[in-house]
Amino acid sequence: MLANRCSGSFVDRRRSERLVCNRLAKIHFHYGRLPRDCMITDVSESGVKVIAEDCDVPAEFTVIFSTGHSRRCRLQWRNGYEFGAEYIDYSDRRTSREEIAHAC
Repeated sequence: MLANRCSGSFVDRRRSERLVCNRLAKIHFHYGRLPRDCMITDVSESGVKVIAEDCDVPAEFTVIFSTGHSRRCRLQWRNGYEFGAEYIDYSDRRTSREEIAHAC
C-alpha cells in the first residue's frame, strides 16, 4: 500500500459516498469545554471531514450540524487543521440521504 501512495495512486477505503459541502458546524467536547466552531467539508452516511483551527480534538466528540442535527464521532485521522471522523452512534440510526443533503 505504501508503494501505491508513493506512485501517486490512491486507495479509496471509504465505505459510503461522500457529499462535498462547506457548512459551519460545532464540535462539542464531552468534558466541560465549550463547543468550538468548525467547517464541515464533506459528509456521508458513515462519517464527516472537518476543518477546525486551534482545536485540540479528543478521540470522541459530537458534531453539531448547522441544522441542529448532531452525531457522536470518533477521530480517525488528522492532518493539521483537517480531520476525519466516523460516526459511532450507528446503533441508534444511520444518517439518511435527506439528512446528509440538509447538512450541506
